[in-house]
Amino acid sequence: MTLELRGVSKSVEGAVHIHPTDLTLKKGTMNVLLGPTLSGKTSLMRLMAGLDVPTEGTIHWEGKDVTGMRVQERKVAMVYQQFINYPSMTVYENIASPLKLIGKSASEIDAAVKKSADLMQLTPMLDRKPLELSGGQQQRCALARALVKDAGLVLLDEPLANLDYKLREELRVEIPKIFEEAGSIFVYATTEPEEALLLGGNTAALWEGRVRQFDLTPTVYRRPTDATTARVFSDPPMNFLNVSKTGPKIMFGGGQSSIATGLIADLTDGRYIAGFRANHIEITAQTSGAMSFDTKLIVTELTGSETFVHLDHGGEKWVGLIHGVHNLQLGASLPIYIDPSHVYLFNENGDLVAPASYALAA
Repeated sequence: MTLELRGVSKSVEGAVHIHPTDLTLKKGTMNVLLGPTLSGKTSLMRLMAGLDVPTEGTIHWEGKDVTGMRVQERKVAMVYQQFINYPSMTVYENIASPLKLIGKSASEIDAAVKKSADLMQLTPMLDRKPLELSGGQQQRCALARALVKDAGLVLLDEPLANLDYKLREELRVEIPKIFEEAGSIFVYATTEPEEALLLGGNTAALWEGRVRQFDLTPTVYRRPTDATTARVFSDPPMNFLNVSKTGPKIMFGGGQSSIATGLIADLTDGRYIAGFRANHIEITAQTSGAMSFDTKLIVTELTGSETFVHLDHGGEKWVGLIHGVHNLQLGASLPIYIDPSHVYLFNENGDLVAPASYALAA
């Protein structure tokens, strides 16, 4: 069972929503569409579902061209950010509703509903109405209704975005287990890199209607093919700095340099772009080889156990994520430290030329 997009694009009134895209999704896989708002996640899902027809290209299901086939004729289920349940029906009736529409027998419906409810931990609530449930339980009801259809393709468009933190974390853990049992192709849209990492499977990084990279989720995170993908798969976005390689050294400006080792040692001399994630900025040196940079502290944000620091480095805006709560003076100079093993190098076109050495060892 596969879903293939072959050269699929979508334009609306001359505006390109999806650039030509080739993508193959396989049975039993979790596939995350990761990107900021308006990057094309929902547009791509609508094309997969058959809700929209591509401007160019074809969509194939199990080898059959289904381009233009109505969504009602496909085995597709969708769950949206705004979960939808029928308030006048019980949880049982909500889950059963798709099966009644296609004429399943009472015994088939009962068996399927109970199986889906059990997977979603809704069995004790089957006689309740949706408004008697918590937000997380209501979303599980919507998910159960999608699963009960035994759809080959299940599309989840930011299904946890409106839930509180505790419920999101609970369902993020449950969802991969549930989907593994179902055996369908799952596509899950999110704006959050952390959610993509928790869900695992494969990730497609989207930016302005283009799939920049599609691979196993840890691979996309650790070895982004370009600076745009690295920015998408970092929260806050990856920090960047123009550098140069001269002989055996990488020159970071301000007198800072590090010895070029591994893949970096083989690069030709010239100008590059260094990238490093927020959690790899430190305000005290953690390793003997850490580089120090003079920055100006613009803003701090406390999360309770961590501190976001917004920094100005010679006009470059950086964000660091520092463990602990710190009493820092806004507008003051703040030296920061970066371990060279956490630095990615991209060429001037933004293509990755050397992943961070820590990522290669992971």
